[in-house]
Amino acid sequence: MKVTVIGCAGTFPNAGSACSAYLVEHEGFSLLLDMGNGAVGALQRYAALLAPDAVFLSHLHADHCVDLVAYSYARKYHPEPPGRLPVHGPAGTHERLQLIGNSGRLDDVFEFVDTAAGRTDIGPFAVTLAPAAHPVETYSIRLEAAGRAVVYSGDTGPTPHLVSNATAADLLLCEATWTNPGPADLHLTAAEAGEHAHRAGAGKLLLVHTTPFSTPEVLLEQAAQHYDGKIDIPAAGATYAV
Repeated sequence: MKVTVIGCAGTFPNAGSACSAYLVEHEGFSLLLDMGNGAVGALQRYAALLAPDAVFLSHLHADHCVDLVAYSYARKYHPEPPGRLPVHGPAGTHERLQLIGNSGRLDDVFEFVDTAAGRTDIGPFAVTLAPAAHPVETYSIRLEAAGRAVVYSGDTGPTPHLVSNATAADLLLCEATWTNPGPADLHLTAAEAGEHAHRAGAGKLLLVHTTPFSTPEVLLEQAAQHYDGKIDIPAAGATYAV
């Protein structure tokens, strides 16, 4: 598998990155995990406008899904319009996005598929969803292919469900929004991200969904207090072979 960081900024885009969007490729199939603010522009910088064969949304907060509206225009008005793109997301995804995109029906462009905790298959990937600790319906996403596993935490507070879903993952993309604990069931600190990676036995940890309010050095130091594996804070455009 190849993982390309299209965007990894938390809550709002920063000067160098769009919000959450991660392209995972295997055997010619491209699956985009989330499509937050600014992702459509960044997708063209690091991949191609029509690269995704499917989109999987962890949840429906704007910084994880809102650019699907802009992306619908890109696909609808493309000189050679592609077929409908499968968009997997929590129940109500179509209705929520339709409130933003009021120019035509989004289901003319996207095929919306409701998700739930458990296992499914998308292209060459075996996908396992586990509930996250977040104010809205949210899932961590585990992708398996060719004996390897990539796990994306989505947004979450501390939860054993993330540990179980990330068990023995080769690569864990884990949110690390804070350096100090905030409200319950919302986000993780970098230290908590390290704790979850350690308990899961993940092979490598990427700290994502970070903000300009935290310095990389502090985030890395906090995570390393609990996890002794390889830790990275990716920049937009970074790629990882799994």
